[in-house]
This record gives sequence, C-alpha cells and structure tokens, in this order.
Amino acid sequence: MLATVFAFCTLPFVAGASDDEAVTFFTLDNGMDVVVVEDHRAPAVQQMVWYRAGSADEPKGSSGVAHFLEHLLFKATDKMESGEFSATVAANGGRDNAFTSYDYTAYFQRVAADRLELMMQMESDRMKNIRLTPDNIRTERDVILEERNQRTDNNPGALFREQMNAAQYLNHRYGTPIIGWRHEMEELDLEDALSFYELYYSPNNAILVVSGDVEPEEVRTLAEKYYGVIPANPDLPERLRTQEPPQTAERRMIFRDARVAQPYVSRSYLAPERDPGAQEKAAALTILAEILGGGTTSVLADKLQFETQVATYTGAFYRGATLDDTTFDVVVVPAAGTSLQEAEDAMDGALREFMEAGVDPAQLDRIKSQIRAEQIYARDDAESVANRYGQALSIGLTVEDVQNWPDVLEAVTKEDIMQAARDVFDIRTSVTGWLMKEEVTQ
Repeated sequence: MLATVFAFCTLPFVAGASDDEAVTFFTLDNGMDVVVVEDHRAPAVQQMVWYRAGSADEPKGSSGVAHFLEHLLFKATDKMESGEFSATVAANGGRDNAFTSYDYTAYFQRVAADRLELMMQMESDRMKNIRLTPDNIRTERDVILEERNQRTDNNPGALFREQMNAAQYLNHRYGTPIIGWRHEMEELDLEDALSFYELYYSPNNAILVVSGDVEPEEVRTLAEKYYGVIPANPDLPERLRTQEPPQTAERRMIFRDARVAQPYVSRSYLAPERDPGAQEKAAALTILAEILGGGTTSVLADKLQFETQVATYTGAFYRGATLDDTTFDVVVVPAAGTSLQEAEDAMDGALREFMEAGVDPAQLDRIKSQIRAEQIYARDDAESVANRYGQALSIGLTVEDVQNWPDVLEAVTKEDIMQAARDVFDIRTSVTGWLMKEEVTQ
C-alpha cells in the first residue's frame, strides 16, 4: 500500500515547477497519507478524506454496506449531534457531501480557507467516534432503499447496466452494484455497519487531500493535531479481492422493460486499469475511447450517425481509475426504423473498418490538444484537483503517477492505440446487451 511505500521518506514529495501545480505529499506517523495542492487565487479550501474501502471491499452477503455507512457518518458522534456536521459547514458558508465507489469512499467540505481547522476537527472526530443507534439504522436503511428505488429500480437503463455488470463479472465484486442488491440492503444492521467502520475507517487506510488557499506546513500542523493523534489500525487487512476466472466465451443478454423509451445496444470488454508506474496501456485506451466515441467527430458518430444514419447516438467509454480490471464500453442508439440487430451489425462493421484503417493522425493531434486544454482548465477547480489526487491514491497510484499522466497521454502513438484496440476487442471477453421495450399485454 502507499503508506508503506512512503513510510521511509523523510522529506515530502513536491511536484516540480514544470507541473504548474504546487503539490506536497507526506505521511503522518500513524500511516495517514496527506496531499496538499496550493492555489492562492481564491480564499477557499477543499478538504477531502478518502478511505481505501468501497463496495468491492464489502463482505459477501452485505452488499451496500459501504454506501450505507457513508450515510451513517452524518449522524451523531461523541462530540456532535445527528445532522450537526452538515449544519455547521453550512453555517460557516460552506458545503459538504460524500460519495461511495467500488474502490473508495470519500467525504469533502468546501469552505473559506480560515475554516479549515474546524473542518479537520469535525472530520477527524467522525473517523473513529460515530455513535449509532437502532433508530439510525432503521431510518437510514429506509433512505438508501428509497434511493435505490428512485435511481435504479425506477430506471430501466440503470437496471440494464446493473445486469450488464453482473454478467461481465461473475466472481469479482465489480459485478455487485455499489448501492447494493435490494434483498441484501434490507438486511443491513448495526453490526454490519460497525464491523465495516471499525475495520476500514482508520488513518492508515485514509488519504487527506487539501487543495486551495493553504500552506503545506499549516496543513501538516493541523493534520498532526487532529488526525495524527488517532491510532492506526494494526489489524487492517491486505487489500485482496476475489478475482475473475479467465473469460473464454462471449456473453449476451436482453433486458426487456415496458418503461423503455429508447432501445439501445451496449457492449463491454474487459480492459486493464491504470497501474502505478505503468500507465501506458490505460493512456492508449483513454485516447481510443475518444477516437471511437468522443463526440460528433468520432469514428462511430461519423460512420453510424452521419454516413449511414442508422444511429442517433454513439459513444465509447473507458474508466481506467480502478484498482482491478475495468471495462471498455461501446453504445449505439438506433435511429427510427433501425432494429437492434441492425444497429449491432453496423457497430461491428464500423469497428472492423477502424481496425483496418487505423488511427487518423489529424484526429489524434486534435484529441491530444483537447485533452491538454481540459487538463489546464481542471486546475482552476479545487474540487477537481482534490478528486484527481484522492482517487488516484485510493487505487494504488502515486503522486508521481498523477503528475506524469499528462506526459504519458501526450506520448501515446498511433501504434500504441491500435495495439490496445487489438488487445481489448476480443469478443470472448465481452458482454453484449440489448435494452428493449416489452409490450404490455392486456
């Protein structure tokens, strides 16, 4: 883990001036990693605490407990009453929230710079001192069940994607929805929440990211005062996941729902994630997704939306910021009068043509220019900056990996992209799904 890698460093890592980001990294004595990104253009600061524990770290049979616990951390602690945390942030002119993913759970506050100490005081308090009651469990369990009802059960597209993931990952926890399966969510109790909390919510499993109008030594002093006094968890387990068996046969599924307004075809392929010190494949796949499905000038849009007009929307997506193998996805929404089979055939035809023709150098240059511009603009947003570093360190990347990522993207060649495409576009590691309307019978 990163805490081990950096435990022997006596000096903080500071990004070079050429990076245009003043980044300082250090590790507290209890193992908590700290990243400070200075930006003195506005008197505001973003504090984030990231835990290296998400839904993929849940015990089997308790799906949704990571997200459930995220909700419960806004209840009472030994020092604060239920709801007092967010009320205090709002009273100080700030905003706060939290989110859960497969590989991490993060909590953040955006406030005036002179309120940072108060935020650290409160955030460090709930790292170890939450006070839960049976009433908390019942009411918040109802909240997350209603959230699932609104965001997933009442959304055919969300249910479809949930089934696609389950078909792609037979053994790995990425096949289980982050919010949880309803029948398991209904059984979550106080013991489930406290067990996950006591195991994973400790400083040696956390990353503090502070971005904005701050000085590194000020952050160090405050971090040591509030987080540094919390003991490390000596029983923190090694981060091991149940791995997928080799996928040797393509999988297909059809999801029918009377509520579907727009049928579409989706295909996912297993793909490698970003790895520390070895981000080249992920960079090639990131650019491949832009080439194939990044807007109206992409390959799929050109072939299917404009040239043959068999689709009204096309897209390609790659989410490389994961701890384990991820997916590369392609989506085609057929035009009126085009069947799902015709849309899938057209998608396959366009992919074959691309594999034969290769990368257009002009398109590659244009995409690299767009990526460079997006990276520059992202530095103006303290929240985006904090997210970039927190997410990366949560999945095992380093500060150096984050700093090197723009150069790795810039170095990607046409040959790198085509090799990545050949490696990923293996139909044996794919899941193809059709989302279609089910007619209601009288």
